[in-house]
Parts: sequence; structure tokens; C-alpha cells
Amino acid sequence: MSACGGGGGNSNSSSAINFAPPTSLARKPQSDAEAARFLLQATFSASPGAINQVMSEGYEPWLNREMRQANDFTAQQYFEARGFDQVDDNRFFNGTSTGDYMIWSQLLSGGSAVRKRFALALSEFFVVSLNDINLSWRGPAIGEYWDILNRNAFGSFRALIEEITLNPAMGVYLNTRGNRRADPRRGRVPDENFGREIMQLFSIGLFELNQDGTPRLNSGELIETYTNDDVTEIAKVFTGYDLDYSQTTFTPDPGNPSRTIASVDHVRRPMTADPSKWSRSLNDGFHATEEKQFLGLTIPAGTSAEESLRLALDHLVDHPNVGPFFARQMIQRLVTSNPSPGYISRVAAVFANNGRGQRGDLGSVFKAILLDEEALDPAKVADPSFGKLREPMLRFVQLARTFGVRSESGNFEVRNLSNPANQLGQSPLRSPSVFNFFRPGYFPTGSQSAANNLLAPEFQLVNETSVAGYVNFLERAVDTSAWFLRDLSLRYSAELPLAHDAAGLVEHLDLVLTANQLSASVKDTILSALEDIPVEQNSPDTDKLRRIHAGVVLVMASTDYLVQK
Repeated sequence: MSACGGGGGNSNSSSAINFAPPTSLARKPQSDAEAARFLLQATFSASPGAINQVMSEGYEPWLNREMRQANDFTAQQYFEARGFDQVDDNRFFNGTSTGDYMIWSQLLSGGSAVRKRFALALSEFFVVSLNDINLSWRGPAIGEYWDILNRNAFGSFRALIEEITLNPAMGVYLNTRGNRRADPRRGRVPDENFGREIMQLFSIGLFELNQDGTPRLNSGELIETYTNDDVTEIAKVFTGYDLDYSQTTFTPDPGNPSRTIASVDHVRRPMTADPSKWSRSLNDGFHATEEKQFLGLTIPAGTSAEESLRLALDHLVDHPNVGPFFARQMIQRLVTSNPSPGYISRVAAVFANNGRGQRGDLGSVFKAILLDEEALDPAKVADPSFGKLREPMLRFVQLARTFGVRSESGNFEVRNLSNPANQLGQSPLRSPSVFNFFRPGYFPTGSQSAANNLLAPEFQLVNETSVAGYVNFLERAVDTSAWFLRDLSLRYSAELPLAHDAAGLVEHLDLVLTANQLSASVKDTILSALEDIPVEQNSPDTDKLRRIHAGVVLVMASTDYLVQK
């Protein structure tokens, strides 16, 4: 069954977390490389300070401490602090660039990096794209969606999926906003877009799964999880909702005083089924009140929109497919493209029960992913079937965080970097469709991956243009000379004292960028290239930076770096 993709509650507090306290018996890495490898799975970068912390505390105590941190500066706070949510001559209500600034600010800087890393992974499962949000205040709208992912990253899957369902950005993206009950006189039926995607992409998937992620079979055939009738029936649940304007004020448009602009708050509040809070009246009815039957659930006729939604989401989240379907994709985003059935089964079991009788505890699920033996086993570095291609946006975020990025304006004015020819080829919250930047089951046809039955999702972004484009981008990113990076600067404060020692610089870059995964031949090649750039201990910083920039480019362009183990 194909799906057609489209194309954000205000609290800044995080969901309650009940992680175990640190213990002196916690497993600890046996080397700096093992600590760095864990950090590059759990977060965006591996600084020497963070490596020392993980070495000292152990994996789980360090992770517990980091997961307790709320987002240190939310998207809403970002927009408010900069006046990007005000009606004025800048016309921020009519563009998308502030949405890009916000998400790059969140990813490139600030604390709570573990929370942000998991929120980014969630954004590739519950996809909303800034490309296709057709409403005013698109920046703050995608900002509220990002804040929802952050608030719920370690909370309840059930709470998260409800907030996502009622979020205005999602409502516009997948057509829940203004979705109305059937009207046979006009030939109108409920829009099925969100109803299909919440099953296919956001919860149960297309085919029934065993708890280890392998498909269930009936006489050798795959078993579909839902039918077209299920789509038609569940679509009725998502009728009767629209934006909540109950507290919205209207200001004359500075460029056209004959029209008014709604204040930003309506894109941050959940959608509502109460018509008195809408900006318009639909006299022919809103929510489909007839009986609804789907996936073995019957919602009686006359059930309200709110209660129908509660029953439907409870039923979806209780489906046995959700655990393995979600587990596989989160493992793929964080650790490896081809997790073993045992790995998926162990994580799915934690989704089903966190040990305290709670289903869908995301904090426990993410801990299970990162602390599983399959993720931590250092022997996996040498396993050709293990690991994943680093996404382009993660490479850029790692570059920025590793080398002390600073925004000259404080706004992190980096725009959409999706162009693969001369930019990054990927931009966060800018997926080309609801199917994300790549499909979880993708592999390049005719490749060694295909020949070995290995998935390679991120390779869906790879072609001749993007390979050359990334190297060109990287050469301009290391010194932020590209016009679209001119608001940024990198400091290289830890690298400048090492620049005169080419071998020491290579060892340092190998640790912080790849967790010591450069092969001996690649290291020798890079070292030889750096030694051709003469630098002495008393050389000017400009000469030192030339060598540092060259080293960073050569490491981050190598296949040993691009494939994260």
C-alpha cells in the first residue's frame, strides 16, 4: 500500500524521568576509543572532556546524568529572544528561514546534546518537513514540533504520538487540520492521509512482525497489518480538528494594513475539536460521529472527537508491532543499519515493559539501544556487516561541536543546506517527503550491500553529485568560507597547540572524529599530506590552521570516517 505524504502544549519542562542512580559497578569503557565510540552513538561529538567523563563514570551513570537534562534553550525561547515571532516589517510570519536558523542553533550548539540527538532520531520517524507546512509562522510552527520531540524524548510513546497528532505543523502537513466528516451530497469523504501514515509510518508498519523484527508469515507470505477498509475507518477518527485561535490576537500587516496577521500562539497550541475556538464556522458538521471499526477496534456511534482519538491511539500503541517496528528504526538511526534479531528483540521487550510495568517508556528504550552488548561490543568495529553511513547533517553537526562553533550574530543563520551539488545534501526538518530522507529498508541495487543482504538506508542520499558536493562543502566548512556559513566561525582551540606535531594531530583527530577507526594506511596517507604543510611550534596561527583544516577535511572525507562503527 503506497502512501501519499504531505508537503506543533507549550510547556518547556521535560517528561518525568526515573533513571537509576549511578553505581560503582557500572560497566566502563576500557579505552578512550571505546568511550568516544559510545559518545558518537549517544550524542553528536566526542570531546576529550566527555571521553574522560565516560571513562570515569561508566556508560550508564553518564547516560543517566545526561538524560536528566531538559533542553537548555527551547525553540520557543529561541524565537522569543530574537523577536522572530513578532509581527513587524521583517515579515517573519511569511518565511521559513527562521525555522532553519532555529534547528541549526539547536543542533550545532548548547547542552542537552543527548536529548537533542534522540529528538533528531525521532524527527526521522515522526516526519514533518518545513518544505511543506503551508501556514503562517512556519518557523515557530516547526519549532513547536521540535520542542514536542525534545519534551517527550525520554517520556511516553503514547503521550508523544498524541501531541504529534494534535500539533498544527503535523495537522497542516498531513491534512488533519480542517478534516471534515463525510458529506454524500457533496461527494466529500474524510481525508485519509494522516490515518494511513499513523499506521504505516508512525506505529505498526505495513506487515506483521515477530518481536525480533522478522516478518510473520502465513504459508510463506507476508501478512499485512491493515487493509484499505482500516484506512477508511481510522480516517474518521481524525476529523473535526482545527487550529485553536481562542487566545489569538490580530495585528495589521505592516506591508498591507488592509489585512491582519494572527499572533504566533495558534501554531503552538494543540489543535482543538471545539468549534468555538476556531477562526471559522463549518455549518455542515465537523467530526464523524458514526461507528468506526479498524484493526479489531470498534468505536461506538456518538463518541466524541476527543474520546475517539484517545481510544484509537491507545489501540495503536498497544499493537504488538509497535515495539519491533520502532526499535529497529531507532537502532538504525543511532547504532547500526543491520541490527540482529536478538538486538531488536531485546529493545522491543523494553518497549513492551520497562521493568516497572510501563509500555512505551522512551527513556528506557533509548537506554536499551545504547547499552546493549551489540552496541558496546568493541569487536563490532571489525565486523563488515555492522555500522551505518553517517548522515550528512550529522557530519556537519559533529564538525561544529567538535571544533567550537560560534555564531557571530548569535542566531546561527544557516539556511536550508539540502542542495547536494554545492551544499550538504541534507538539512534537518527538511525531508523531501513523509517517508524521511531515506527508507529504512533501502539498499543500493547492484551493490556489495545488496549482494550480502545488508540494508544501507543512508545510501539513498548518495550519488555522484552528492559525493563531490560533500567534499566541496567540507573544504569550505572547515574555515566557514562558504557564503551560507559566514555567520559561523570555528575555533580549533584544542588543535592549535598540536598543529606543529603532525602525527599527534592525526592521532587527536582520529580519536575525536572516528573513535580511532582510521586504518593504518589511511592515517599514513593523511600524515604524509600534513607533513607537506610546513608548521613549526612558533608558526603563526594562519599556518597552523592550514594544516588543521587539511587534516579535518582528509579525515572527514575518508571512508573510515563516513562509515560509523
